[in-house]
Amino acid sequence: MKKLASIRGAVCVENARESIEKWVCTMCSQIINQNKLVSEDIVSIQFSLTDDVTAFNPATALRLGNIGCDITQTSLFCCQEPKIEGSMKSCIRTMITAYIDSSLEKKNIYLNGAEKLRSDYSTM
Repeated sequence: MKKLASIRGAVCVENARESIEKWVCTMCSQIINQNKLVSEDIVSIQFSLTDDVTAFNPATALRLGNIGCDITQTSLFCCQEPKIEGSMKSCIRTMITAYIDSSLEKKNIYLNGAEKLRSDYSTM
């Protein structure tokens, strides 16, 4: 049986198209693979980014990248993180809403420096 879940992730990037493409696709690919998702299970993918990430849209990066899962029919959405004193810079966060096997524990992914946000979820 499947249940609806939101799976989170975050990654730090350089403000360059290549870095954004690489790390957004790496993060999403790991979320999809480690949570055993298929395209039919994914409801939507939301991104938020800090105001210093301006070189490329993460949703566009994901659409152009090869993540091993067809997301052409998936709703993608981006917004800017609120400016909070002392918050992490150069960070893209994601929340993937998907149906997952109810017997599996969801795996959130934090990469490339973003592990500091949630050390209890970090994978590297």
